[in-house]
Amino acid sequence: MNIDRVEEAGSFYDRIARFYDWTFKFNRYRQSIEEYLTANMPSLPVNPRVLDAGCGTGLLTLTLHDALRRPARITAIDLAASSLVTAETAVAKEQATARIKHQVTFAQANVLKLPFADESFDFVVTCGALEYVPIEAGITELARVTAQGGYLLHLPIRPTLISTAFEMIFRFRLHTPASIEAATLRHFNILDRHNFPPLDPIGWTKNAILAQKD
Repeated sequence: MNIDRVEEAGSFYDRIARFYDWTFKFNRYRQSIEEYLTANMPSLPVNPRVLDAGCGTGLLTLTLHDALRRPARITAIDLAASSLVTAETAVAKEQATARIKHQVTFAQANVLKLPFADESFDFVVTCGALEYVPIEAGITELARVTAQGGYLLHLPIRPTLISTAFEMIFRFRLHTPASIEAATLRHFNILDRHNFPPLDPIGWTKNAILAQKD
């Protein structure tokens, strides 16, 4: 998949942003990811630099906002401009009543060509973005912007009957667990492989890989 194809995915999400946001309000993904992060948050420096690579309408950005227990600098990027507007609005509402004040910025960017210098982030998280790019190219670009000793949390879509249906609806391409692991291990040490509980809605389609850059 080339960069033009990725840009097409951004345009597609501009058209379905409202529907996409609606699905995440009811599927409990946010709660599941927050519980995972609460139990497995890596050791980050003071005022860590955090990247949400492919933030969509803000599911993971909001989760990070709640799960990070010390002030952080969070950068959220996505290709779809309408999704970014929705995410920024949701985060601003959250920040109005939050006890911990994070610095959150948004930018329109391509996950295959991130507009950041090498080793710009201490913690990179991604959910639902790498399914639109070749897995090796996507992981390599995320590794480039991850600081030495920094962390990557990837929430890949795992092959199931439900995720196959989502593949058609949302026009992405599933990666095999073996290809995801191989691409990750070229740049990171895998610290944790997590399967969400089968009765938890996120467990129907996703798992989690937490890794540290060599």
